[in-house]
Amino acid sequence: MSFEFGMRRTPPSELAAEPEEFDVDEEEADPPPVAQADLGAVLDETNVIEVLDQLDRELIALAPVKTRIREIAALLLIDRLRSEVGLASDRPSLHMSFTGNPGTGKTTVALKMAQILHRLGYIAESRVVACTRDDLVGQYVGHTAPKTKEVLRRAYGGVLFIDEAYYLFRPENERDYGQEAIEILLQVMEAERDKLVVIFAGYKDRMDDFFRSNPGLSSRVAHHIDFPDYDIDELMSIAHLMLDQQNYVLGPGAEDAFRAYLERRIKRPRFAHGRSVRNSIDRARLRQANRLFAQHSGVLSREELMMITPDDILASSVFAEDREPEDEQPARGAH
Repeated sequence: MSFEFGMRRTPPSELAAEPEEFDVDEEEADPPPVAQADLGAVLDETNVIEVLDQLDRELIALAPVKTRIREIAALLLIDRLRSEVGLASDRPSLHMSFTGNPGTGKTTVALKMAQILHRLGYIAESRVVACTRDDLVGQYVGHTAPKTKEVLRRAYGGVLFIDEAYYLFRPENERDYGQEAIEILLQVMEAERDKLVVIFAGYKDRMDDFFRSNPGLSSRVAHHIDFPDYDIDELMSIAHLMLDQQNYVLGPGAEDAFRAYLERRIKRPRFAHGRSVRNSIDRARLRQANRLFAQHSGVLSREELMMITPDDILASSVFAEDREPEDEQPARGAH
């Protein structure tokens, strides 16, 4: 059987004699490695410093996290320069683990990390696709693989951010399909690491257990970054940053009221650091708006529209235990 269907057979007379040696055109030869690389030029081209400076401005505290991100950026920059001068520069493993309590900046840092990786040419787009177990794991046989592959398809070229990743592994349930999603992730993280960076995120103790139970994942995650909790002063700084961005100010006495709010709120369940600060500011804005609206008429100054008063904060339910019950006074006619 011939496989030359549709191909013109070349007559022997047209066949050129094959030369014994092939001469390589000088223009086609690989250029010799250069002797030096310009770090300043690469910094100007990629503008990575701008992203790192934004990280410093937009995130309060978190010094260990910022230091680690700068170290990773430096490694990638130097690898790029090594490649320019002909030195070995294999693509490093860029998969990461972000551990810490809710509201400590993990998602924000993931977004900045995507910008850095994109500007340095390690991912095609500055994009983060966030997901949880529900996006990856199916509820019946044959459901998990297509769900996981669809999320991976959307994340290709960028960063896949898996929040509360430890929920993928449920050893107490033999019929759970999370292990199937983990196996697919393992394959992709190794075979297609030039197309995708995976960041696992969650509480530190649970993430430690997760990686101990899945050593294959742990060996593929090169960077483990822990996000510390914020203290009260840092939370106050976060509040001022958020208020400034929205053109609000804390009026006389409101600074002390908000600090007192945080001191109480931090001890209550489900405290989420920066996220809880944002929510409390939103509720204070709501009370301020209702207070101003209740006036029904009159001209409001720019200062009044910007100012959060102590009452806007002290009306929060976290102060309820400090207030005397309204029914403490004896009823009329009682002896």
